[in-house]
Amino acid sequence: MKTAIWLYLFLFLAVFDLHAQYPILTPFAISLGAAPTFIGWMMGIYSLTHLPGNLIAGTQIDKHGSRRYIVFSLVGAGFILLLQAHIHTPWQLLALRSISGFVLAFLSPACLALLAQLSNDPVKQGKYMSGHGVVHTLASVVSPAAGAVIVGAMGFSATFSSLGYLLILTGVIALLTMPRGLVRQPQPLTEPAKPGLAPSGSAKANSDPSPSEAPKAFLPVSWRYFMLPLVIACAQGILFFELPLRGGGHSSMMSTGLLFSIISIGALFTLSMLFLNRYSPKLRLVAGVLLMSLSFFVMAAVPQISLSIVLFVLGMSKGIIFPAMATLFIHLSGGSKLGRIFSLQSIATSIGSFIGPITAGQLRLGVSPYFIAFILLMIGILVLPYYTSRHTAPLSSSDAKSILG
Repeated sequence: MKTAIWLYLFLFLAVFDLHAQYPILTPFAISLGAAPTFIGWMMGIYSLTHLPGNLIAGTQIDKHGSRRYIVFSLVGAGFILLLQAHIHTPWQLLALRSISGFVLAFLSPACLALLAQLSNDPVKQGKYMSGHGVVHTLASVVSPAAGAVIVGAMGFSATFSSLGYLLILTGVIALLTMPRGLVRQPQPLTEPAKPGLAPSGSAKANSDPSPSEAPKAFLPVSWRYFMLPLVIACAQGILFFELPLRGGGHSSMMSTGLLFSIISIGALFTLSMLFLNRYSPKLRLVAGVLLMSLSFFVMAAVPQISLSIVLFVLGMSKGIIFPAMATLFIHLSGGSKLGRIFSLQSIATSIGSFIGPITAGQLRLGVSPYFIAFILLMIGILVLPYYTSRHTAPLSSSDAKSILG
């Protein structure tokens, strides 16, 4: 529990630091002379350079543990922000954002894998993931507005410098307090014995798998599940691109920060609904994505509606989606190879975050980017497996009760 508390503190500071940049990066790029199309590429390249980091993180986190990668991400991102405080051209910003994307690619899978390794109990794992969502949301509630306020008082350079020093300090504290190596090697979730099958603890259950079961040992989660983080990240990338541009970038920094905070407040609202954990994670995931897609449809089809209300509802959908997605991936993976599983999730997220802002930057004059986000989210819902395949073991009633609390 002590490790979880420290990790939540690091997550809060890191998320606060990173989300504080959301409302100010676009105005900062415009102040350097960047056009909207270039800004779309700047936001997209950050996510594209996540990919090599995600690929490296998958196997290395399982092999060496999360500590060194958490420290590397925090300290590296801090130094990049210190450099970002002294640049003068859009191309310099593009280069630093691309490096930052690689450095921060290790943070999310390392944190999620460490949280999942703190316990072998699926119920506790679900609680740790919910705690991750609450901490992430609390930090993102205040950070966008705080970032806009700090820029208004101190300017861009001083803001980036202060955020950079905060990340470096957080990384040093993580180095001194995080456990070395793996906290605990998760064991596969046990299932009740079925007719004709040996119990999970028998010699037969522990024997080598048959050739038909080999793909499950390599990747126990169907690739179709990873389509959802891809389309969700794509939709979020479109939103993060569009919101700062709605008022021209300069005059709307404060209001944009408040709008990002409203999204986080909506997420916090549904995260506090603990009774939602009693429902199937797949059911919660589908309901959350459907609610998010309808929010984007309303923004595209009814532009006169209050943006604050729609963004609050969209935030509610995020509070449903992300804990359910983490719980579902833990269950489908059987509690093994969590570093690889969360790395693949981060890869899908990186690809979506790359496609989203670039698509919005290229097509925003011809079609509403919000409508594109709606279409992509609906496709994600349709692709999600709704039946039990041979690569995914059915969820028994006893497992469902332990997973869902």
